Amino acid sequence: MSPPADHDLDLWDFVLPSEHIARHPPSVRSAARLLVLAREGGAPQDRGIRDLPGLLRPGDLLVANDSRVVPARLRSQRDTGGKVELLVVSWTGTRAEALARPARKLPAGAQVRFGDEVLTVVSARGDGRVEVEFPRPVEAFLADHGEVPLPPYLERAAEPEDRARYQTVYAGPAGSVAAPTAGLHFDAPLLGALADQGIGFASVTLHVGIGTFRPLRDEDVARGTLHAERWVVPEETAQRVARTRAAGGRVIAVGTTAARTLQSAAPPGSATVEAGSGSTTLFLRPPDVPTAFDGLLTNFHLPRSSLLMLVATLVGRERLLAAYAHAVAGGYRFYSYGDAMLVLPARGR
Repeated sequence: MSPPADHDLDLWDFVLPSEHIARHPPSVRSAARLLVLAREGGAPQDRGIRDLPGLLRPGDLLVANDSRVVPARLRSQRDTGGKVELLVVSWTGTRAEALARPARKLPAGAQVRFGDEVLTVVSARGDGRVEVEFPRPVEAFLADHGEVPLPPYLERAAEPEDRARYQTVYAGPAGSVAAPTAGLHFDAPLLGALADQGIGFASVTLHVGIGTFRPLRDEDVARGTLHAERWVVPEETAQRVARTRAAGGRVIAVGTTAARTLQSAAPPGSATVEAGSGSTTLFLRPPDVPTAFDGLLTNFHLPRSSLLMLVATLVGRERLLAAYAHAVAGGYRFYSYGDAMLVLPARGR
């Protein structure tokens, strides 16, 4: 059986002039614009992220990913000379997997020096990944020597402000190599305004991994799975989701990572979110219909991406791309440091 027609990656392309890419964060987190698209239909509305408390209703629940970004990018040079870069994507103790650039300069046995400390490449694969032995626990080493792993499309090195701004204000457990960017818009005043309106805020954890740096390929679409990422749904969050639903409230995922976590924690076809932890390869795309969340707050995503497909499970591909065209024409800022989009569920869900 052939895959659905809208799984053709060419159908998920759009033109984005480079001047629409937000290369730096806004001066205030909650100053972003907000494009609102009602799930049940209608034209997009131009609002601001500070309008969120009035767009939602008392009893709704926002669920956000609280994973903390690790300073996972390392720049140095080999003992034999030549600049090299490592992006650490997973680790245990003193051993880590990393993306190497240029990979040909880091074969097995190569060493990379940071002051008096030396990293050793244990093994190298043909796809740019290497296994590296650190002289001490990886997280402690990265805290001293690592840079914020900004996405390559920003086309700049990390700057001092990125240490704080490429991190949510509610970040908890460390483990991500890219920020859950929908959460970057929240600051203390906005969180306070939401609480004052009776809108709940709960957290899950999904550690964003290597998949965020790899373009979606035709074979990924055909396989129907993504790179595995670790997630946790606390008991308290599962209970709050259940209470929200029982009282007629709506569950709004803050970002695609929170959306994937909620759906991964729900049995197939069920709206019940169960507490627990695991690893997910879930690839949400049309004609999938999410059951574990009702709406979504998200940033604007790359063309031909799994994240774009996930958003389309709520509004369809054609409506989503039309909304993106509206955003481009309206001068919205795109990607990690850009503006936001709210897919708003119907009042009765």
